Amino acid sequence: MDETTVWLTSEQEDAWRSLMAGLMLLPGALDAQLQRDAALTHAGYTVLSSLSEAPERAIRMSRLAAMANMSMSRLSHLVDRLEGQGWVERQPVPGDGRSTMAVLTETGWEKVVATAPGHVDNVRTLIFDELSAAQVKQLKKIFDTVNARLDPENRLRGCGGAVRP
Repeated sequence: MDETTVWLTSEQEDAWRSLMAGLMLLPGALDAQLQRDAALTHAGYTVLSSLSEAPERAIRMSRLAAMANMSMSRLSHLVDRLEGQGWVERQPVPGDGRSTMAVLTETGWEKVVATAPGHVDNVRTLIFDELSAAQVKQLKKIFDTVNARLDPENRLRGCGGAVRP
């Protein structure tokens, strides 16, 4: 073993293990509710809700990929599926023949409006119902600090899935 390694304290290791368990369990819980109630994955809902919050309900595909923390290839496949449902359409960016916009359709907007209440209920149940107001503030402060390290360019600003259309 490297003698210069500064190991986690017992408290840090306990916190790390708890965080990792939550990171592994949360995506499945979010997906299960969205699949059951709306026939959507969490990734699909994140894209739709991000578009619902954007000016003119449109975002360049490259920006949307960054916001959703997806490769362009993965986003393109997801948008293909969302287009097939009539929820999203692709449009060229005016004056830029190389770029494409993802645009939320009216049917897509209706899907977000119909899906958001169940999603927010699930988020409340899974995360917030058992936390005090002080814990919610602390949770935000903790993740603002962590996210500043993980995402210094703030690529994920505006993502996460709207809980209010």
